[in-house]
This record gives sequence, structure tokens and C-alpha cells, in this order.
Amino acid sequence: MKYGDFVDEAREYVITNPKTPAKWINYIGNLTFGGFVDHTGGALVCKGDPSLNRITKYIQQMPSSDFKGETLYIRIKKDGGYKVFSPFFVPTLDDYDSYECRVGLGYNKIVSEFYGVKTECTVFIPQDAQVEIRDIAVTNASGGPLEIDVIPVLEYTHPDAVKQFTNADWVPQTMQSRCFANSEGVRTLVQYPFMFRDIKVNYFTSNAPSSSFETDRRVFLGDNEYGTWAAPQALANEELGNNEIHRGDNIAALMHRLGALKPGESRRIITQLGQKDSLAVAQPEIERFRNPGEVDKAFNSLKSFWKDYLEALQAETPDPAFNSMMNVHNPRQCFTTYYWSRYLSYYQLGMGTRGLGFRDSSQDVMGVVAHMPEKAKELIVKLLSVQNTNGSAMHQFNPMSMEATNGDAHEIPDRPQYYGDDHLWIVLAVSAYIKETGDSSFLNEKVSFYEKDKWGAPMEAGPVYDHLARALRFPKNNMGDHGLPLLGFADWNDCVNLPTGAESVFNACLYSRALLEMIDIEEFLGQKNNADAYRADHAAMKKNLNEQAWDGEWYKRYFDADGTPLGSSQNSHGQIYLNAQSWPVFSGIATEERGRQALNSARKMLNTPKGLKLSTPGFNGYDPTKGGITTYPPGAKENGGIFLHTNPWMMIAEAIMGNGDRAYEYYNQINPAAKNDIIDEYECEPYVYPQNILGDEHPLFGLARNSWLSGTSSWTYQAASRYILGLRPQMDGLLVDPCIPAKWKGFSVERSFRGCRYAIDVENPNGVCKGVKSVSVDGKARDNPVVPIFTDGKRHEVKVVMG
Repeated sequence: MKYGDFVDEAREYVITNPKTPAKWINYIGNLTFGGFVDHTGGALVCKGDPSLNRITKYIQQMPSSDFKGETLYIRIKKDGGYKVFSPFFVPTLDDYDSYECRVGLGYNKIVSEFYGVKTECTVFIPQDAQVEIRDIAVTNASGGPLEIDVIPVLEYTHPDAVKQFTNADWVPQTMQSRCFANSEGVRTLVQYPFMFRDIKVNYFTSNAPSSSFETDRRVFLGDNEYGTWAAPQALANEELGNNEIHRGDNIAALMHRLGALKPGESRRIITQLGQKDSLAVAQPEIERFRNPGEVDKAFNSLKSFWKDYLEALQAETPDPAFNSMMNVHNPRQCFTTYYWSRYLSYYQLGMGTRGLGFRDSSQDVMGVVAHMPEKAKELIVKLLSVQNTNGSAMHQFNPMSMEATNGDAHEIPDRPQYYGDDHLWIVLAVSAYIKETGDSSFLNEKVSFYEKDKWGAPMEAGPVYDHLARALRFPKNNMGDHGLPLLGFADWNDCVNLPTGAESVFNACLYSRALLEMIDIEEFLGQKNNADAYRADHAAMKKNLNEQAWDGEWYKRYFDADGTPLGSSQNSHGQIYLNAQSWPVFSGIATEERGRQALNSARKMLNTPKGLKLSTPGFNGYDPTKGGITTYPPGAKENGGIFLHTNPWMMIAEAIMGNGDRAYEYYNQINPAAKNDIIDEYECEPYVYPQNILGDEHPLFGLARNSWLSGTSSWTYQAASRYILGLRPQMDGLLVDPCIPAKWKGFSVERSFRGCRYAIDVENPNGVCKGVKSVSVDGKARDNPVVPIFTDGKRHEVKVVMG
């Protein structure tokens, strides 16, 4: 069954059946003020840290039919009583005449018709304000007059999201609400835990007079809370109870009596949810967004932002699903992961200390650097500031307090207290930033290291260049018995936790890729001796890895502390791992022959029609010596599941080897837009990448989960733009080196690069996958495929013929 369709001209996905197999969400605002809204109008909103300053109570684990955070009720006066329903479908679950949720860029717009009432509600957060706007238009679509009431409702949580669920005595004792009204009867409901009354308050208001209000959930639901969100007993009464709650479960509900609407007549109600130091501080913003013209202006500004953001790269290929993801949904997801990392989603609950991940955000930066390089730089600086003086990095950090932790490593104190890959990703991120912008002066900027003195001040700082050099020195100084970098607590695969002394082939490859990026930086700086030294390090690692880690038909993945390999034909479980085949190619470690053999082995043993598996066969029982991987059944997540983050690395490896048909096949296998016709199997949103799909060892093969916040987003965008389309920023220009399916006759791209606009037209007359026969720029032939850097700020025409 289909639940919706892509509307590319509007840059939206339109859901037409609200009974999706899982909740489908969209992000509004950002980590400063924002959260997500689901396709039936529920929302989780926070200001800053979602763990410590959450505003709405949204419980992901409850059934999809339940009220979550926010909703809207419509009430029609009928037969001496009232017909009550939600135009969002949830929580009343009435039959609808029509339903659309238009999932847009930074907004959701729900358009529905029930019982002769058409409702349009646009949910968004303005670019320049910290307030959730719900712009509601109600129209009488029946043949006669209707007396209509509009009642928006939300439920608050305690700001401390963990305490909300762990202390059912203290939390309700502190929660209070008060009501304030102006001379026109326009109410503002103010809510706070008592301890925050004088320093920060939540507020909920609208642009129209309300005849009554309610702040007590117990009263609103009725019958000592044996009433339900599907049929709140308070809405059977003419007015709400006007209760200012002094303890308990706080809600905000406003009764708007629209009166009798003639057929075709509409009314507009605009609600605001925000948080400020006080109501007085909030008042100017409240007054601003009570003006419909200001709301329209803010929404148009949001749309203009996204138009400009996406224009950095727009492609036209023969594949509409590729175009849809490449031009709209993939870069939008990269933007989301930049801000939210792995912090808050429908699956990541945003509680506790996780914050932003060092490895995660280092990779996320690379997905946005072409669109917002200055923001990319800001995040890189934050990441560098939680790097240790020895070159390693803290695993995760709170972006507000900048307090960092070593992640799950502390749970096993006799294991290494660092992750063996974290620090290396930042080398790739900095290189990507410099290649995109040409800003080599960034390397001279001083950034503190993480270690603090007893007063909390950083003990040492150094230029960005020094941070990178230390990141590369750390694995060189921490090698194991096979001459490969030590695993640490874990590498990219968090779920394999081997004893101290274990070695990681992935870390070896990531180290080697980082060395290649550092060589490019040194050559750009004119530091030939340094570049040669890093080349020697790369050559040494290439020799060691090929001597120690080649298994005959593929590369091994790990060496345990006692030298036992994992990811080898001698293992009964976990014989082959995908990353150990793709990364030797990506890092320049594999020889031509072994690279092709490794990719062929991965295709034979790990490929499925729904994506490439992370490993096979899966472990079939818990084994504490292997770690978290064995907590999953075979075919799930890291234990033989289709872990999508790894798939674009195979696309890149195949493109490097010239296998355009395979790279494109692997792209299509995980393209969520291509899943739109099989949603009952796939279940997740078809407009964003999930983290994982259950593999073919699992009974539910093909089911996806953990959408939105995944490194899949950044790396698939890089694989598609830099390796399939082949547009790779270099220190000295923009390389055009496509690797496409042979059936494509060509494609075109508009790409902004270093202040100029490049209109790139690629022809493929002979049906090849890779190879550039000729390049011309503004009509002048070039003898290499690197388009030069222009400083005139103009548009330049690039013609490429493959062959």
C-alpha cells in the first residue's frame, strides 16, 4: 500500500493515509529551539538541551493512536450537543473525507476534511524567533452554516526529561500554570516548575480571544482521568473549566468560539508555544506573531532559506528517485543531522548525557560543507575542543555545556577508555572544509584541547594543524602486534568490544584515508617534507595490512587480543565484514587485484536486494567476549543487519574501481524514495534514510528503523555527489570525474563553488561508466578534468564528454 507521494515541484512529501506503519516525523527549528512534529500533529519541542529543557511531553513508546505532545480539536454544535474530532486524525481517529500531511522543509502542513469542516494547519518555527507557530485555517466546506469551536491543546513535561519518568512525587508537586488575559480577552497561559517561576517560563497563546481555558489534565480528560484524549469530557461542556493548576499534570487548552460560519467562510487562528525568562520578556514576540502578516512573512522567509540552501547543488539525471533525494531530501536530512547529531528523534529519546557524538558530527559536517561552510567550521571548532592532548578524542559531548564523556567505555573500566576511530574523522572533516572553501588560514586558528585544570580552564591550546597532526600521531603510537592500530573500546562499530590489545582493520583504513587527506593539506601548504613523511606512513600501513589482514578472498576485520582474527573464513560467525572490503579501496590500501576481489566477495556474500549487510553469518547467542553485537538476533542491526551507513562506502569503493553500474545499484537498493511502493514491508519514512534495515537472516527482512539521525545521510550524499556524479572539491579546483550507470546518456548539475556558479553538463555518448574524454570551460578546452577556481563571482559553463 502507498501512504503518500513525492511532490518535487513543492519540495514536499505528501502523506494521504495517516495510518502509516510507524510514526513519520519532520524536524522544525534546530537545537537552539525546536524538535520534531509527527504526521498526525504531535510534537516534541525543547529549547536547547532536550534532556534538561524539554517543553512538551511526547512519549515515543506509546501507540501511534495516542495523543503525543500537541493536538487540535474541532467542535461542531449539533443536535443540542457537540461533535468533537481532531483534524489531525489522532487522537479521535474519526473517519476522514480527505487527509494530507505535507512534509516540507522545516514545516508540516496538515490539510484535512471531516464532517464538512476543512482544516489547514501549518506547523513551523521562524528562522529569527524561538517559538513554535501553528497557523490554523478553518473553513466551512458543508452546504449549510456550521457553529464551530477550535481548541488547541498541548501537554507539558518537566524540563528534566529523565526526572519526568523517574520521580512521580517531586515532579507533579512542582508543576504549575497561570492564565493572563488582555483587555480583548486574548489569553496567554504561562507554565513552569515552581523552581523556574522567576527565571524561565513556557507560554502558550493565540491571536484571538478565547472564551475559556484549561491547564489541568485531570479536569480536561474528566472522570478522575478515566476520560480519554479521544473523547475529553471537558469538551462536552459549553466551556472549559478555567482552572489554574497548582500541582499535577499541566496542559494548555484554549477554547476559541468561531461562531456560525457560512458555507465557504473561513477563520484563522494562530497559536504560539515558546519559552522566555518571563512573560514580560516574551510579550514583544507574542505581539509580533499575533499579526498574520508577520506569520506569513516568517513562513516565506523559511521557504526562502531552504531555496537558497538547496541551490548549492542541484542535479538533473535520468532517475527521478535519485533526483528527488539528491536535490531535496538528502541535503535536508544532512542539515538535520548537523544540528541534532544522534541526540533526539523518534528513536533516540534525547535523555541523559549523549549529546553530540565526535565521530558522528565529524561525518555530518561533510554533508553540509557545500551548503553552509561557516556553520560547518563552527561545529569543527567545537569538535576540536573536545580532542585530548594525546590526539585521541572524547566520544560525545553536550554542545551547550561542552562537557564531554567517553561514551559507553566507562561501563567496562578494564577496557581502553577511548574509541579508536573518533579522532581520525576530524582530519577528513577539516580537509573537506578547506577543499570546499580554500580557507587554509583555518589551520592556524588556535583551539583548546579538552583537558582542564582545577579551575576548569583548558590546560593547552594549539592551532588546528597541530590538532590534526596529533590525531594522526595517536594511532601511530598505539599499534598492536600485527602493526595495525589498536581497536580501543570500539571503532566505528560500537557493538564489537574486544579485550585490550585487539586491533582494528577499520581503524587502519581510516588512519590511511586521513593520511591521504593530510598529504593533500601539506602539498597545498607547500610542505613537501611533511607530505613525504605521511606518504611513508601510508606505505607502511599498506604493507602491514596486506601482509597481516588478507584472508585469501577478502580482508579480515579485527584481531583479538590473543591474535585470533574476526572476519575470517576460519570464523563460524562474522566471517566477512563489509567495512573491511570497502575501506581498503577507499583508503588506497588495497592493491588493484585485491580491491576487486574484496568487492566481489562482499557482493557475493553480503549483498541483498534491499541493501548490503554489515556482516555474515550473524552470531546466534549472546557472547560477552564479542560485546554488544551479540545482543541482537541474527540479521538485526550490527549483527548481520543492513546497516545503511556502510552502504555508501561500498558505492564509493565501486566508483573508485570504475564500477558505475554497481555503485548505482547499491544506491538504488537503499534509496528510501524507491521504497515508496513497499511501505508495508519497509515501514519508515520514504523521504529520509533510516539507520538500519533487517537483513535476510531475520524473519522481517526489509523492515527499516531508526530514521533521520544516521551517518547514512552524509555519506550517501557524498557518495552520490562526489563519486557517482563525480564532483569532488580539490585544493586547486573542482574535479569532475563521474562514475555512472552505463545506461545514463548524461546528466547536468548546477554547483556553487568558492563564490561562483558552475553549470556542468555531462554527456555519455558511448555508454561508459567511467572516464573523461574531454572537458571545456566557457568554451575553452582543458587538458585535465579539474575545473579551475574563478574569482569573478560569475556563472561558468562546463562541458564534459565521457569516454
